[in-house]
Amino acid sequence: MRATTDLYRSKLVTLDEALAHVKTDDSIVSALAAAEPAGFLARLHTVAPRVRNVTVATCLPMQPYPFFTDPAMQGHFFHDAWFFTPAVRKAHEEAGTTSYVPNHLHRAGLDRLDYQKPTIFAGTCSPPDRLGYVSLSLSVTYERELMEAAELVILEVNENLPRTYGDTIVHLDDVDFLVESTVPVPELPAATPDAKDLQIGGHIAELIDDGATLQIGIGGIPNAVTSMLMHKRDLAIHTEMFTDGMVDLYEAGCIGKTPHTFGNETLTGKMVGTFALGSRRLYDFLHRNPAVALMRGSWVNNPYVIARNRKQVSINTALEVDLTGQVCSESLGARQFSGTGGQADTAVGAQMSEGGKSFIALYSTTGAKQPDGTRRTVSKITPTLAAGAAVTLHRADVDYVVTEFGAVRLKGAPVRERVRRLVSIAHPDFRAWLQDEAARLRLSD
Repeated sequence: MRATTDLYRSKLVTLDEALAHVKTDDSIVSALAAAEPAGFLARLHTVAPRVRNVTVATCLPMQPYPFFTDPAMQGHFFHDAWFFTPAVRKAHEEAGTTSYVPNHLHRAGLDRLDYQKPTIFAGTCSPPDRLGYVSLSLSVTYERELMEAAELVILEVNENLPRTYGDTIVHLDDVDFLVESTVPVPELPAATPDAKDLQIGGHIAELIDDGATLQIGIGGIPNAVTSMLMHKRDLAIHTEMFTDGMVDLYEAGCIGKTPHTFGNETLTGKMVGTFALGSRRLYDFLHRNPAVALMRGSWVNNPYVIARNRKQVSINTALEVDLTGQVCSESLGARQFSGTGGQADTAVGAQMSEGGKSFIALYSTTGAKQPDGTRRTVSKITPTLAAGAAVTLHRADVDYVVTEFGAVRLKGAPVRERVRRLVSIAHPDFRAWLQDEAARLRLSD
């Protein structure tokens, strides 16, 4: 214990002392979402007068940090974002400090290393145990690979973080500097499903069998699906994002003992994820919980690893789907809205799984802002994707598409049949128009 205490104190610095190590031309990588070093990022802009051309890569930043929201940071900091949040979208449009990084989540960290080696990795951890091991707590999506490659590792030690198991455990020997923090862990309130969410959730839940392995995200539709699975049994969790819904399923007795293969080992009965984000209840559930393993995203989201699970189910949402089955989940036309994340990873992996299924869920309509400031209802099932829209999931990789009007399977179907099926789950007000457009584009008879 004495040796651990001495090692801890030898690495302990103030926040200002940590920031003093940031220099011109540095490449900084921050941990993801609730694992991000809030103190470091909140004060990073204060070193702008003495640095230039510092690149900062983030994923799902939880706050509008000045280093990327303030236009005065141009030339000092540039923000590479794996995923756009509202604050990042605004900065991209108004501050000129941000650019999107296209990626599949399981390759995000590895591809970053091909592009640019980090000089500094900044993240968070739990306090050390008696042997000097800390937990990276809420994310190992790309953190381990970039920590191992970085010249300098700075971690904010926060007693409010849960101590999680899996690839999260690292020794103080692998950390250069520690900064003590007591800030509350960022929380993401659970979205209450509305009537449409429940309709969509019901369509999906009907197609999920006992013994399925689940990948479910967060939001109204995923929460609706979770709420409708409480009568299922022997379910397993192999998911990108660990959420409050998984806690609900565990407490309802829905989670069984389905094994997850990892190399030559077996994570028998573990609920597996790569990061966690949700309420304090979720974090308390994760704390010292041997039933949960947070593993590297390069493994968790690898489609070939996902394919080893039996009856893997992948549930993702989309912004629009065209009549051939192309899915856009990340942009409004050419304007970046969110990110690819693990959608392609999990959708492809699920379909390679024995008895697996992949679902793309979306509302049939949305309100679109017009040039005069008014809003008009438009169909989210469209003849073609909007000009400039990113194809998040290739049409050859789409299985089920679900709206509040039903679920249809596109896998293996020719375009003319896809048109018929997709029109059947579009909003009734747009079905005739979609048929006419399909004929005009020679997509159907």
